[in-house]
Amino acid sequence: MIELADVSLRYGGLLALTNTEMMVAEGEFVAVVGPSGCGKSTLMKLVTGLLAPTTGEIRVEGRRVQGPLEIVEPFKRTMRRDRKHLEARVQKLLEAVGLGEFAASFPWQLSGGMQQRTNLCRSIIHEPKLLMLDEPFAALDAFTKEDLWQVLQELWLKQRFTAILVTHDLREAAFLADTVHVMSQRPGRIVHRCPIAIARPRSLATTFDPAYTEIVNELRARIAQLRSQ
Repeated sequence: MIELADVSLRYGGLLALTNTEMMVAEGEFVAVVGPSGCGKSTLMKLVTGLLAPTTGEIRVEGRRVQGPLEIVEPFKRTMRRDRKHLEARVQKLLEAVGLGEFAASFPWQLSGGMQQRTNLCRSIIHEPKLLMLDEPFAALDAFTKEDLWQVLQELWLKQRFTAILVTHDLREAAFLADTVHVMSQRPGRIVHRCPIAIARPRSLATTFDPAYTEIVNELRARIAQLRSQ
């Protein structure tokens, strides 16, 4: 689905990414973690075409990325014709995330966690093949965040879109991802690939499992080592 081949990016005199290699299979959920400032968000912008690499090549579904990915436009043209169908799909999706009775509410009437559930619905209403998530739950409290991990996992299990999650939360990465990619200090590159061999669906009980704890601790140790270099 996604391939980064020897990708580097230079901002003026700053080398942000270097020799970055990553492959993401169709339907795979991957997470990208690493020290602050290592280029995680930059990597996301490269994949979506918002930035062009200085060297190397990025491919999505076998096609070279040469500009921003089209997301909404195919549906924008048919929205009037398909309005009733789309409204029914919206309602079904809201019910799936526990917001069925709030379809007519304004954003200011929703809590932070409810707004974030709505954002997830907005992201997948058009059934995207690829979902890019850059620190989606960073501003939420721990309880709401863990609740939304389960909501996102449930949506992914139903639709099986390809997902790339950038996060500083190693517990979040280990809970949601099939594979966690660890980036080095700037200039960033992928230095470790950690498969998450934990059965799905995962629950909050999973976070107390020794195998889960071992993965989180391993990721934490690797990043601590990278920060000290």
